[in-house]
Parts: sequence; structure tokens; C-alpha cells
Amino acid sequence: MRGIIFYGTTGKFTWRMLATVLGGEALCIALGALVARGLAATDAAASPTAYLVVGIGLAALAVVAAGTLRRPWGITLGWGVQALTLLSALVVPLMLVVGIFFLTMWVTCLIQGARIDAEVLQREAAAAEANVTAEGGGSAGGPADRVDE
Repeated sequence: MRGIIFYGTTGKFTWRMLATVLGGEALCIALGALVARGLAATDAAASPTAYLVVGIGLAALAVVAAGTLRRPWGITLGWGVQALTLLSALVVPLMLVVGIFFLTMWVTCLIQGARIDAEVLQREAAAAEANVTAEGGGSAGGPADRVDE
């Protein structure tokens, strides 16, 4: 599929959209970590603190990934967060819904963001070309063309 990348840089609009997705995902992951801690507290064999620490660590990783999206490996780190969010459904089954939701938003932002960035570049190039032709093409009706009466 065109527009989906796993490594590399994106345009300004795309990485802003992806960072927003990862920021929202970090919040949901942190809340999921609290749910995992609560579920583990009811089970004598599980360690509630471990679930909380791992969940908060994943939320922190999502924030770090959002901050590194300008780097080529930031996209790869973001994909890793998506995979780990889906994997967290093994502890809290409803995290599957959260993971699928944010994965869908991630892919949509990659595809639509690339389209928007391409259109912005095209418009900027057209505006720059129009400025060059307006400046270099002579001035119709300018001061040199006036005739004193």
C-alpha cells in the first residue's frame, strides 16, 4: 500500500498527526495499566506492581516515540508501540479494542498525511513559481511605463 512506511521521515503535517495519535494512545495505555493493576490485585498469583510498571513504561515509550517522529527510526518505534499495545490485550482483553482503534488511526494518518504533505508541497511550489514569474516578468503598468502629461 502506498503511503505506509515502516522507516523513514515524513512531512511536517504527517508527523504532527502521528504524534497526536501516540499522545492519545499513551493516555489510554496508562489507564489500561491501572486496570491491569486492579485486575492483578484480585489474583494472588499475579504481581499488581509489575503490571503497573510495564504499562506505565509502555505509555512512556509512546510519548518518546511521539517525540522522535522527526527521526527516520521514529516511525519504526511508533509501529513497535502499536504492536505492544495490541499485545497488551493478553493482560487486559479490552486493550485489543484500544489497540485496533489506534492502529487504524495510525495507518490512516500515515496515508492521509502523506497525501496532504504532497499537496502542500505542490501548492508551495506553485506559489514560488508564481512569485518568480511576477518579479522577473516585468511590471505592466509600473512607474517606467507611465507617461507624464
